[in-house]
Amino acid sequence: MAKLPLEGIRCIDNSTIWAGPWCATILGDLGAEVIRVESPNYFPPATRGVAPRPIPRVDQKYDGYPYNIPGERPFNRAAGFNAVNRNKLGMTIDFRKPSGREVFKRLVAISDVFTDNNAAGTFDDFGLGWDELSKVNPRLIRLSLPGFGNTGPYRDYMGFGYILECMVGHTWLRGYEDSAPATNTLTFPADTVGAATAAYAVLVALVERERTGKGQFIDMSQAEAFVPHLGQALMQYVLNGRVEGTSGNHDPHRSMAPHGVYRCMGLDRWVTITVENDDQWKALCQVMGNPEWTRDPKFGDVVSRWKNQNELDKLIEQWTMRNSDFAIMHMLQRAGVPAGAVMDTRDIYFDPHLEERGFFEWADHPEAGRFRYPGAVAKFSETPVGIRYAAPCLGQHNEYVYKKLLGYSDAEYEQLKKEGHISTVYTIGQV
Repeated sequence: MAKLPLEGIRCIDNSTIWAGPWCATILGDLGAEVIRVESPNYFPPATRGVAPRPIPRVDQKYDGYPYNIPGERPFNRAAGFNAVNRNKLGMTIDFRKPSGREVFKRLVAISDVFTDNNAAGTFDDFGLGWDELSKVNPRLIRLSLPGFGNTGPYRDYMGFGYILECMVGHTWLRGYEDSAPATNTLTFPADTVGAATAAYAVLVALVERERTGKGQFIDMSQAEAFVPHLGQALMQYVLNGRVEGTSGNHDPHRSMAPHGVYRCMGLDRWVTITVENDDQWKALCQVMGNPEWTRDPKFGDVVSRWKNQNELDKLIEQWTMRNSDFAIMHMLQRAGVPAGAVMDTRDIYFDPHLEERGFFEWADHPEAGRFRYPGAVAKFSETPVGIRYAAPCLGQHNEYVYKKLLGYSDAEYEQLKKEGHISTVYTIGQV
C-alpha cells in the first residue's frame, strides 16, 4: 500500500471539545502518528462526554452514548469524542507534577508537532511554554489554538464555539427578519473552520521545516479563523457603511426571489428553492402548473418578487405542501431551478450519493462497539486515507508510549503509575 502523506510524522495532541481534536484528527487521517495526551486527574469540559459519570435527563435517557447506555466507563463511549478522535493513540500524564512534565518533555523530544486549544498560557503555567519546549526539540512545530489567540486584550477570554461566533458577528446575521440573536439555535461552525485552518497551518509549517530545518510556534485564534467566512457582510460595512442584519431565508442582497425554505408533504419535511432570474421563475411556474397567481404583475420581475416575497412564499408553499421534498427537488432541478431537500441526520446517513462515495466508514471501538463514522474529508488518488482505527480509550496505549517510544523500564512504569500518571480511569468522579 502507498505511504500516507504524513507517515513518519508524530503529533502530540492535548486538546478539548471539537476544534483542537478535529485538527489533530485531520493530521491523523493523513497518516501522522497522533498521540492524544490526557490527565487522569482532570476531566476536560465537554470532551469525553459531559461528566465522568453523567446524570440522566428527566426522561431517563443518557444522550450521546451508544443505545443511550453510558456503561461502566462512559468517557470511553462518548459519541462526540469518538466521532472526532479516530486515528489516534491514547496515553495519560499528570502535567501538574514535575515527573509528569519530564515525561512530556521526553515525548516532545521525539515528536514533530504539538497541538492544543486550551486557554492561552496553559502550558506556560506548567513550565512547558514554547521557550522551554523549543530547547527540548528545535524542530518542534507547536500549534496553540485558543479562542482569541495568545496576545491582545481578549487573550484570557475562554469560551465554546457558539461564544466565538457571537464575538465575530455570525450570530448577529442568523435568524428570521427582525428577530433577536437570543432566538437562534446553537451552531458550531467556528470549531470545524478553526480545526481545518489549523491543520493547514501545521502542514505549511512542516513544509517550511523541510526548507529551514527549524520548527516554529503557530499562534492561531479560532475567532480570527472564522472572520473571513463572514467576508460579504464585513465588506458591506467597510465599503458602504451598512450593518447587515437577519434576513431569514430571504436573499439579503435583493437579487433573488423567491429564495426560501418551504414546508412539504410529510412530518417536518422541507425544501429549499432559489430563483436567480426570470427564466428560472418561468420554469418554476411551469413545474407548479402555472397557477393563476403567477401572472400577477406583483411577481412579474425580480424586484417585484423581492418586494412581495412574504406573500409569494405563502403561495409557493401551497404547492410544496402537496408534494414530497425529494420529488420537488428532482422536478425543479430537471427544469433548471436550484432546489434541494432539507435533509435531517437520517437522510444524510442513508444518502445514496454519500453511500456511493464511501463517505461513512466503519470503526470498531473496544468499548463503544462497531459503528459508521464520517470519513476523511478528502480523497487522494494515490494515497488511500481513511479511518485506520477507532478513537482511543483513556490511557489505552500507555504501555506502547511509555515503554516502546519513551524507553521506560517496567519498574519505572510501575512507579509512574503509583505517582498517578498512568491510568485508564479518571480519579475525578471515578467510576
